[in-house]
Amino acid sequence: MDPLQFSSRLESHAHALKTLDELYEYDDFMMSIDTLIDIGCGPGIDLEWWASRTTRDENNPEPLNIKCTGIDLFPSLKPAKVYKPDSEITYIEENMEDATWIVVNEPGFDVIWCHDAFQFAIDPLGTLGKFNTMLSNGGMLALMIPQSTNVIFHKQEFNQFDGVFYNHTLVSLIHMLAVNGFDCKSGFFKKDADDAWLSAIVYKSEHKPMDPRSTRWYDLVEKGLLPDSADASVNKAGFLRQPDLVLPWLNKSMTDFSRH
Repeated sequence: MDPLQFSSRLESHAHALKTLDELYEYDDFMMSIDTLIDIGCGPGIDLEWWASRTTRDENNPEPLNIKCTGIDLFPSLKPAKVYKPDSEITYIEENMEDATWIVVNEPGFDVIWCHDAFQFAIDPLGTLGKFNTMLSNGGMLALMIPQSTNVIFHKQEFNQFDGVFYNHTLVSLIHMLAVNGFDCKSGFFKKDADDAWLSAIVYKSEHKPMDPRSTRWYDLVEKGLLPDSADASVNKAGFLRQPDLVLPWLNKSMTDFSRH
């Protein structure tokens, strides 16, 4: 692997650790996970984190034995396993949008972890629909995306990187997730004013992915798929306005986006 590429992967993992460490604080959640897939896993650094998890009992930590799967176009990026042998982490060489590998036996994965990869989806709506079908009932999707359009020191900054075709915003992300049947009302969202990353933790609802061409904001409100502050925004304006959002994150903080 190119040293610069590996360095960027380490930087990506350092960012992922902020969310991973927050999730690790939820003992019941961690112990409930049997299966996880890391989409866009790269060299598998995040996967090794999941595969190495134990209970947080300082005196007698027990391995959680999460069965981990990683998918990426570049399996050659796999490093030697530090925590687990290869046999306990399955790698699939495929593009995350290709249907050939999406053959999931019931009940599906408990967690989809997708950090620093979704920005490369050519069909983001369709890709989220596939993610929905891969999850078990009530399964969790953790999605973290670097934005390519930001305000830095009160100046707009626009970037277009190779393989990145869309600029996702908090509002567009909530819309895509809800249209694809993800419960955003019970979800967690993060977008700091001085951070280029969008983060969402959402759950598979009872609703299947919908046709985005015919699904309206009011439909999503009626199905209970939007955060409460988004409901209020839609009912007031007829569409979702980011300044109306007040959203929770894993650390129990609330972000008022009227200040962004």
